[in-house]
Amino acid sequence: MSVVRLEVDGGIGTIRLDRPPMNALDSTVAAELRTAAVEATRRSDVRAVVLYGGEKVFAAGADIRQMAPMGYAEVSTWVGDLNSTFEVVARIPKPVVAAVTGYALGGGLELALCADVRVLAEDARVGQPEILLGVIPGAGGTQRLPRLIGPSRAKDLIFSGRQVRAAEAAEIGLADAVVPAGEVYVQAKRIAGRYTNGPAMALAAAKQAVDDGAEIALAEALRLEAALFAGLFATEDRRIGMESFLESGPGKADFIGR
Repeated sequence: MSVVRLEVDGGIGTIRLDRPPMNALDSTVAAELRTAAVEATRRSDVRAVVLYGGEKVFAAGADIRQMAPMGYAEVSTWVGDLNSTFEVVARIPKPVVAAVTGYALGGGLELALCADVRVLAEDARVGQPEILLGVIPGAGGTQRLPRLIGPSRAKDLIFSGRQVRAAEAAEIGLADAVVPAGEVYVQAKRIAGRYTNGPAMALAAAKQAVDDGAEIALAEALRLEAALFAGLFATEDRRIGMESFLESGPGKADFIGR
């Protein structure tokens, strides 16, 4: 049976992890997660994405039973594949919301960091506990986490391996919303739903500008932004949006995603 599936409803594609009891990340999960992310990217009826592990747990980290016997060569391939998969998720050219219940630890938090927005349950716990195993985060934790919450706070979590409750996660910018556990998925879909009728190509360009611009010098980033801006003048949604603005004012355009 599939341990990761893509479910589409009303323009929202839910990438659902389903490997009970803790959604531990092994090579099968990584392979199927990549497939689901590629499909969500390709499908025109998917306008926004939710990452979800179910009502009990998002993902409690890598499968240590699979990893423990590995040597250098094996783990290099394994972590390379996981990193590549997470990059595919992070590069989905659509708004992505992580709906975090229970635990998002280690690779689970690294997966949540690939999203644009994170919604946490009030009782959720997140962290990078790899140091407690004698290793470090290997799938984005030392890179995406400090870019999100700053180097000092990231080092605190990575050096200590401690678990962070939802309230603190919100305080340090790791969570964008904290809601009761039973409302996490609904709230994540509500946020994703804000974008399903938006200009798909402009949303993709905005995401690329922010994500890629953060990795390069300001002058180069400004050139990237200008090029992406100009490119949108070749889209139908740009024409629709500007004509609608001139005729009816802002916020009334019916975009078609092209």
